Amino acid sequence: MNDQILKPGDRDYVGALASGLDVLQAFDAEHRRMTLSEVATCTKMDRAKARRLLLTLHALGFVKRNGRQFELTPRVLELGYAYQASNQYRIVIQQQLEAITEELGESSSLAVLDADDVVYVVRSAARHRLMAITLSVGTRLPAAYTSMGRVLLAQLSEADVGAFFERVKLEAFTAFSITNPAALKQEIDRVRKNGYAIVDQELDSGLRSVAVPVFARSGELLGAINISTNAARVDMARLADVYLPRLQEAAAAVSKMAH
Repeated sequence: MNDQILKPGDRDYVGALASGLDVLQAFDAEHRRMTLSEVATCTKMDRAKARRLLLTLHALGFVKRNGRQFELTPRVLELGYAYQASNQYRIVIQQQLEAITEELGESSSLAVLDADDVVYVVRSAARHRLMAITLSVGTRLPAAYTSMGRVLLAQLSEADVGAFFERVKLEAFTAFSITNPAALKQEIDRVRKNGYAIVDQELDSGLRSVAVPVFARSGELLGAINISTNAARVDMARLADVYLPRLQEAAAAVSKMAH
């Protein structure tokens, strides 16, 4: 098999599987339980198709129903566990992140790039909450406005970075958000040169973070790790002089142990 990504309509593309996954992903923190009509609306499917998919997922044990409402079952976790179990470095990374949280009192995470978002894969959460949304394993955030996202974008080829800018529409989440493509491209180039990224309140007011890439000893990119904090509590100097070296130390420790 080659590395070409299939598109809807290609001979080997299984539309029913894609639609079934769309139904599973329609459930989230704001949509824990939904009726058939709500699922159809969220997935932009007709009711008949959404009904068949829901009933199939119900038969497989991934969805349960209570009257007119459907919700996910714990069996969905098996899908995520398969990914976690296949990541042999997860335990090592988790230990490093927890050590950072214990030492600095800040949240620390590992994320990977998935399309135009970062997905949290490992996380050590501090007691204080930084964002309006709850960050946890599986959370997706726009790569353009996160320190981990910019670190991961900086690992891409120039062609892939160019394709990213062709796809993504930049938007202002806060007054600090970079919305000019040329300016963001310059920032990604700077991250590539420096080996780290600092993002100051571009995704959420008051949220400040620093991130570095993490590699296995073989050179394989494992993801990016970050420390996130409150801008009112930690200034940029401390982020660069204390938090960044601690992250780099953790990344080096992971690389040493990840063969």
